[in-house]
Amino acid sequence: MRKFEAKTLQEVFELASSEMHCSILELEIEVLQRPSKGFLGVGSKNAIIVAKKIVQDKKEKIEEEPPLSEDVEEMIKEHEHVSHNHLAKKIEDELKTLFEKSCFSIDVVEVDVVEQNAFIFIDGEDAALLIGKEGYRYNALSYMIFNWIYSKYDLFLKLEIASFLTSQEQMVEGLLKPVITKVEAEGRARTRVFDGILVQIALEKLRDHFPNKYIAAKTNQNGEKYIIINDFLSNNDE
Repeated sequence: MRKFEAKTLQEVFELASSEMHCSILELEIEVLQRPSKGFLGVGSKNAIIVAKKIVQDKKEKIEEEPPLSEDVEEMIKEHEHVSHNHLAKKIEDELKTLFEKSCFSIDVVEVDVVEQNAFIFIDGEDAALLIGKEGYRYNALSYMIFNWIYSKYDLFLKLEIASFLTSQEQMVEGLLKPVITKVEAEGRARTRVFDGILVQIALEKLRDHFPNKYIAAKTNQNGEKYIIINDFLSNNDE
C-alpha cells in the first residue's frame, strides 16, 4: 500500500487516484489521519491515507464511470461515517473504563461524533454528584474531558449529564430574552454576570442570534464574566 498526504480528504483521494492511474472506486483506502484546522490555525493536520489498487476482472469493470468528483464525494462520506463511528466507540469505551475505576455509579455513557464535535451523554445513579452544587463539578469534568479529547482527537465537546445541560440552556434562554430585545432596539447591550458553563452557552446562543454582531466575554473587577454585544468597528471608526 502507498501513503498519501494532502490538506483535505478530497485532495488526498484525488492525489492517490492520479498517481496510481485509476478511478477512486478501484482503490482500497484506509484513512490514517483526518484533516483538522486546529484552533485558530494552531495544530492543523493534513489528511493522510494509505491506498492500494484493487485487481478487477475486466468484465467487472464499469465501462462508464461517474466523474471523479462524484467518486471522491462518495468515498469521503463512506470513510467519514466509518471513522466517526469508530472514534465515538473508542471514546465511549475509554470513558466507561474511567467511570468503572471511579467511586461513581454511572451506567449510561453514549458518544456521538459529528464533524469536529463529540457529543457525550452520561447518566446513572450518581449523575447528580457529577454535576455538583451550582454545576461546579460539571464545569471541572467538562474542562478535563475537553482537554483530553481535543489534544488526542482534535474534537470539541458538548457534555450532557442527565438533563443538566438542557436545563441550563433553557435557563440561559430565559435570561437572554431582555438582552436580545435591547440589542434589537438599541443595537448594543451587555448581559448580567454568568458563571462557568453558562458563559459558553450564552455566547453560543447570542452568536447564533446575532451573527453580524461583535459578541465577546469580558471580566469585571471582581473577576466575574459577562458578555457584550455591539457592532463591529468599520475602518472609519478605527
